[in-house]
Amino acid sequence: MKIMSQGKRAMRLMGAAALALALSGTASMAKQLKFIYVSPDAIGVNAFLKMGKTGIEAAGKKFGAVVKTFESDSPQSRLENVNAAVNEGADIVVVLGFEFNDILAEIAPTAPDTKFLIVDQCIFKDRPENVSCAVFREYEPSYLMGVIAAMNSKTGKVGAVSALDIPFLHRYTDGFAMGAKSINPDIKVDVRWVGGPNPFADPVRAKEQALALHSEGADVIFSATAGGDFGVFEGAREAGFKVLSVDVNHCPDAKGVMYDNTLKLVDSVIVQSIGGILNGKGVPIVAYGLKEGGMGSLSTSPDDVLAASECLVAKEPKVVAKVRAVAADIISGKLKIQDPMFAK
Repeated sequence: MKIMSQGKRAMRLMGAAALALALSGTASMAKQLKFIYVSPDAIGVNAFLKMGKTGIEAAGKKFGAVVKTFESDSPQSRLENVNAAVNEGADIVVVLGFEFNDILAEIAPTAPDTKFLIVDQCIFKDRPENVSCAVFREYEPSYLMGVIAAMNSKTGKVGAVSALDIPFLHRYTDGFAMGAKSINPDIKVDVRWVGGPNPFADPVRAKEQALALHSEGADVIFSATAGGDFGVFEGAREAGFKVLSVDVNHCPDAKGVMYDNTLKLVDSVIVQSIGGILNGKGVPIVAYGLKEGGMGSLSTSPDDVLAASECLVAKEPKVVAKVRAVAADIISGKLKIQDPMFAK
């Protein structure tokens, strides 16, 4: 009897070990999530593109996913990188910008098991079911930049420099003009476009356009040129005009010449959007503005953030009060701003 008891015990131990091994094998075979971010251009010093990388890494940390970043440097490399992300088995591919609209319209239907997220743009016609969009109402904080420019201009002339004359970028330039004219209906607002072969990363051409605006009397210039912004900042330091910019706080990069920046919280929006995709509750197209906290400015930030920003507007309490009042009207719906992208 004692021998049989030991045998049964050994069999039970062997069975438990086999079950544990099987369970371990199943767990190890479970596919870990993979997120891949594909940038439209080389990231370099482009603060906007850096936020895409920061966002995908934060999402990976939050949801336990492997993350990769594929940097593009040409239209062909964008296509190749999106295909490579699909071939690597990415669960979610995140791209930034209008440069990917046609690419995803082509690739997404052929990869139904992959989810795609376009940030800062969307496929508004015949959007594939596996494509989600996170877009922004850039014209809201750009309107606030116009308010600041008009309240500070001594010449009655302000300007804006942006990358390309396309409907999307009029959200910046037209929003800025509307804000300036809300303060001074007679103010002159001139716009210049960088253009050229690399409009989103050409500080030399951006600087030239800003200097041209200044030579015609613009003493406050709004820069929305992505990688070209640093050229505008350089021009401001050399020629003595003041600037406003976009996406992140550039005031430390342009000390003494920058009033404020629009803030586009791309990184946090990527995390929110990926969470919605994973839990199946994500809305295919979500627009983020002042109300949703996806966009803002330093002047509308908490007092301690503004005080530490190194922005000139931090020393202008009357301007800050006006900007915050206008922002409150936008958030409440009292002030309705038409989307310039669809006004043309």
